Amino acid sequence: MLRGIDPVLNAELMHALMLMGHGDQLVLCDVNHPAQTIARHTTYGHLIDVSGCGLERVAEAILTLFPLDTFIDAPVKRMQVVGDASGQMPIFATIQKVIDRAEDRPVRMEALERFAFYEAAKKSFAIVRTSDPGPYGCFIFSKGVI
Repeated sequence: MLRGIDPVLNAELMHALMLMGHGDQLVLCDVNHPAQTIARHTTYGHLIDVSGCGLERVAEAILTLFPLDTFIDAPVKRMQVVGDASGQMPIFATIQKVIDRAEDRPVRMEALERFAFYEAAKKSFAIVRTSDPGPYGCFIFSKGVI
C-alpha cells in the first residue's frame, strides 16, 4: 500500500495511467460492455479489471490522478441510449457530478451513438471494466496535462 493513492487503483491500472500521455483516452465501463473484445484493439492490448467497484467509485479514484484534457470541447464521451438520442440514464448525471467535482469546473460530456462509441473505444489507450451492472455505463476520458 502507498500513501495518498486510492486503494481502488490497482497496480495494473496505475501502470496504464502512468504510460498514458496527453490526448490518450481511457474507457471506463460497466459489465455489459464488450470490453474484452474491444480491449484487444487498444494501445494497451488487454482489459484492466477493477472488480468489486462501481463506476462512480472507480471514476473518483482515477480522477484523483488523471487530469482531463482542457484543449478539447468535450474531454468525456458517453454512450447514448439506443433508440433515444436524448435519453438520460441516472449514471450520466452521477458521472457528470464526479467529473465536475474532480475538475472543480463544469466539464462537457458528449454522447456517441453505440457503434461510434465502440469504434472510439477501439482507438483508446486502455479499457477499465468495473463491476457496475449498468446499463449505459460507458465513458471515455481524454487525458490532459498537469
